[in-house]
Amino acid sequence: MFKYVIQLILGFLTLLMSTAISWYEGSGIIDNPLEWKYSTPVSQIFDIEINNGQDISQLDYFVYAAKFQPFFPAIMIVSVLYICTVLIFFIFQLNHQLAIILSGIISCLFIVISGTFFNSSTVGGNVFFWITAVGAFIFVSMAISLWYRKKYMLKLLKP
Repeated sequence: MFKYVIQLILGFLTLLMSTAISWYEGSGIIDNPLEWKYSTPVSQIFDIEINNGQDISQLDYFVYAAKFQPFFPAIMIVSVLYICTVLIFFIFQLNHQLAIILSGIISCLFIVISGTFFNSSTVGGNVFFWITAVGAFIFVSMAISLWYRKKYMLKLLKP
């Protein structure tokens, strides 16, 4: 259990660090009024009229960073993938079926997310498409692998 806790702590620290840096990089949208129309989907969802940079939602900073400086937002996604992977392997020790179901749900979630980035016109969108598509493939493979491992373990236990 200790090895899982250490890995989760490292994953969360990486996520926290990359989130802070992405938020800082995304704050550059304040000084770029030409992008306010195209890079502020959260503000548009909540019908916030943007008259100056201070009106932009903080979540839109991440969208801007992901579009134009995707390194740290990509590190955020990879650290989330890592945290989910560690959690699934830990849960598999406690409840095999739950781990398989969670892995399937996460893979479906990443398939949907990768679909939103399909044919993106920005470099960041393409990076996120490939990261989420590979993440979906990893979790589908993990679900299948855990299912076979569970099935094989049950055969070993039967006399």
